[in-house]
Amino acid sequence: MERWESSVEKAIREAQERGEFDNLPGAGKPLPPINPNDPDWFVKQLATREQLDFTGALPPAIALRKEAAGFPESLRELRTEESVRQVLIDFNRRVREDRLRPGEGQLPRILAPTVDVEALVEQWRVLRVAARREATADVRQDDGIPTTVPDASGWFRRWVGRRRPGRGGWPRRPGT
Repeated sequence: MERWESSVEKAIREAQERGEFDNLPGAGKPLPPINPNDPDWFVKQLATREQLDFTGALPPAIALRKEAAGFPESLRELRTEESVRQVLIDFNRRVREDRLRPGEGQLPRILAPTVDVEALVEQWRVLRVAARREATADVRQDDGIPTTVPDASGWFRRWVGRRRPGRGGWPRRPGT
């Protein structure tokens, strides 16, 4: 007796025979567990899978605390002491503005602490010195060959400047 097969089942069977379901991502792995008591399981899995950053959705005080926890490492890429000071002063300004906002509901108010600008500037200096040492150590490890092209403006410009006519360099042509 021949088994009746719907068109969908037939299409799936034919695709399996062609091998279209082989080597799919996650093949042979169990499905991730789902907590039936967690109403936000889908959002959490989506955020993990897509590597979404929800810091913009945090309350301002918690976002400020998270930002402060990243100091002084987050300041490492800044080049000047003045720019570091500006970032830290702006951070303290935002903390003070957040403290002036009225509290919401019956919950206790969360406050973000201000940062000590001078202490963080000093830590930034130490990080910059360490970064410079790492950079010079990298050049030494590469047989002393720097990765940047040297500036040819020094000796070459002096040499070319001496060789110009009328400056005692090239001899003048007769009649000039």
